[in-house]
Amino acid sequence: MEINDAIIKRINEICAEKGQNICDACLKGGMSPSSIYDLYKGRTKCSKVITVKRFCQGAGLTLAEFFDRDYFNDFEE
Repeated sequence: MEINDAIIKRINEICAEKGQNICDACLKGGMSPSSIYDLYKGRTKCSKVITVKRFCQGAGLTLAEFFDRDYFNDFEE
């Protein structure tokens, strides 16, 4: 699994757990949903930490909670 795949997987998990959609979480975090959608479409090859942080703010969790999954330790570079 590549890092972007792991981030997408985690975003999907969080949205499912919280019953929230990506767009709402992005807007609550103060960013355009296009940043995340570019990641989904493969337009972004290396996601920025600030993008993940803003998503987390909108979803109501910390970066530590976001990255607290074993699959982040096993991604390919």
